[in-house]
Amino acid sequence: MQELVKIDATESIKRFKDFFERYCYKDIVENLGKGLRFVAIDFSALSEFDLDLVNELLENPEDVIRAAELAVEQFDLENIKGFKIRFSNLPKNQHVMVRNIRSRDIGKFVCMEGIVRQKSDVRPQVIAAKFECPVCGNIINILQLDTSFREPSKCGCGRKGKFSLLDKEMVDAQGIVLEEAPEALEGGEQPKRLNVLLKDDLVSPLSEKRTNPGSKIYITGVIKEVPITLRTGAKSTRFDLMIESNYVEAADETFYEIEISPEEEEAIIELSQDPALHEKLVASLAPSIYGYNKVKESLLLQLVGGCRKVRQDKVVSRGDMHVLLIGDPGSGKSQLLKRVSNIAPKGRYVSGSGVSGAGLTASVVRDEFLKGWSLEAGALVLASNGICCIDEMDKMNQEDRSAMHEALEQQTVSISKANIQATLISRTTVLAAANPKFGRFDPYGIIAEQINLPPTLINRFDLIFPIKDLPDETRDELLASHILKLHQSPDSHRADISTEFLRKYIAYARQKVNPKITDSALEEIKSYYLKMRGGGGTGEGIKSIPISARQLEALVRMTEAFARLRLGEEATKEDASKATALLEYSLSEIGLDKDTGMIDIDRIATGISASQRSHIVTIKEIISELENKIGKTIPMDDIVEEAKMKGISEDKVEETLEKMKRVGEIFEPRRGFIQKI
Repeated sequence: MQELVKIDATESIKRFKDFFERYCYKDIVENLGKGLRFVAIDFSALSEFDLDLVNELLENPEDVIRAAELAVEQFDLENIKGFKIRFSNLPKNQHVMVRNIRSRDIGKFVCMEGIVRQKSDVRPQVIAAKFECPVCGNIINILQLDTSFREPSKCGCGRKGKFSLLDKEMVDAQGIVLEEAPEALEGGEQPKRLNVLLKDDLVSPLSEKRTNPGSKIYITGVIKEVPITLRTGAKSTRFDLMIESNYVEAADETFYEIEISPEEEEAIIELSQDPALHEKLVASLAPSIYGYNKVKESLLLQLVGGCRKVRQDKVVSRGDMHVLLIGDPGSGKSQLLKRVSNIAPKGRYVSGSGVSGAGLTASVVRDEFLKGWSLEAGALVLASNGICCIDEMDKMNQEDRSAMHEALEQQTVSISKANIQATLISRTTVLAAANPKFGRFDPYGIIAEQINLPPTLINRFDLIFPIKDLPDETRDELLASHILKLHQSPDSHRADISTEFLRKYIAYARQKVNPKITDSALEEIKSYYLKMRGGGGTGEGIKSIPISARQLEALVRMTEAFARLRLGEEATKEDASKATALLEYSLSEIGLDKDTGMIDIDRIATGISASQRSHIVTIKEIISELENKIGKTIPMDDIVEEAKMKGISEDKVEETLEKMKRVGEIFEPRRGFIQKI
């Protein structure tokens, strides 16, 4: 191993000055012009310039960074005093995990990756204080590097005691808690946490966005030990660790923050002109999963999303689409979810039974830092501007599911607990998967009745796909050969478009394309809506409601998403007809009322079809009539007789009475008799 050459302070200042003159002078001047009081230096550029300096930086970071700052201050520029030097792009061998920090690492320069869990407020901190001796007028300067405020113990003239504070130098400081990223953990390990201290320009409003709870960041900094004070006031032999950060970079951007180079932009525009664009994108979404083209198409639409609109009266129309997959076990739902959460840059994947309402929305926790209460964001808030995949949704508790209602429609999460009343933003797209009520679909039963989710929640999903696993010889043969081929050679099904490029394409569509809906597209959506509404059941009683205003908004979002996919500035009639076809497919799979042959949204939205509702109304009338004739207690046989005359079969009557009992409208005082409550 090469011997480390010790460089003294004046030498390192000189070398840094040479380096800045050669590589960074332009950046320094630019940053000063923008009002930024720091410059970020690429570590690899410094290591090419001077290896000894780099080694010294890793071993004694504080002295070397101070030397770099003094070197910058030698330039004859305005406001250069207090200019900070930041280092980015550290080599891989300087990346450490929180769990691997040991006492030998104290004082070393390292880089860490993790997720921000908590964040304190920005508060001023004293870094230096000047004291005056009342006897001889001597001024003593003391650096405040410790957590407790230090005063001088004695003066050069021999005086001990109280000194008067003349002046103190303050910087803004903020603490965050960094937690290891879950991908880096092995089985059974708890993610470890570490406190990080941010100072100066790292807490400016611009860089503060990077350190919001839930964001994934890289932190370079110096590991410091912090003395722990015991209750008795004495210092403990154990020390706590923290990082005094030098630079913070965002590791996990949203679609809106992905940078696209001019060459990539050309390639994206070229791809968008491809006549087979749609097929290529659908095939590249999840090449290892066979079939399900309609589902994959809807997931693509979900990734690009519609346009968010804020009106003058502050009413917001969300642009995010929500998709629900309900399917037989083993049909590849979880694989689709995992794949989508990989493509989306801010993708979160959570699974049913391990999810609580607080974990999805937000929870109030005791704050270690500020000794009060603070908010910890849940998955739906952390995935804001990204996608949240919720698997096994039917295994969640009822209360936990109801926590999602507001997040899905209003895209906010409101919380009122302890002394915290807050509204967090969750502009999240939700992709959920669930199993049918009895684990598998009954092919002859009504699908809507086999979905074990509350109607109010189902109604908030734009598209619902039942994934049925029915034997079909040709399809089964293709599926079997596809899966077996994948096992034989895992990379045999290569997509036309790589995941990285697909992500860039979607990011470009979201950043640059905001399609306006044309009149012809509006006409198409309107005529479809009116056709579906007009086709309601014509039997007497209550009409079936084939489609509701929520589906109308879903159609608009899908039309915009189709236009975005092909990078179109306008959403045309063709986009609208594609959207209506997709919605029709989704509705006919789920909302078909076998009795009338019509699509009935109530099947999905309330679990009671319109034909059943009209039976309920008829039977209520029969009960009221019989009550006037016979009295309070009415024999069931009489109700069945009366209903037969009105054309309702006996089993329908029993089913309806059962429903009314459950709701609490009637009860059975003794067997075979019913009474109104």
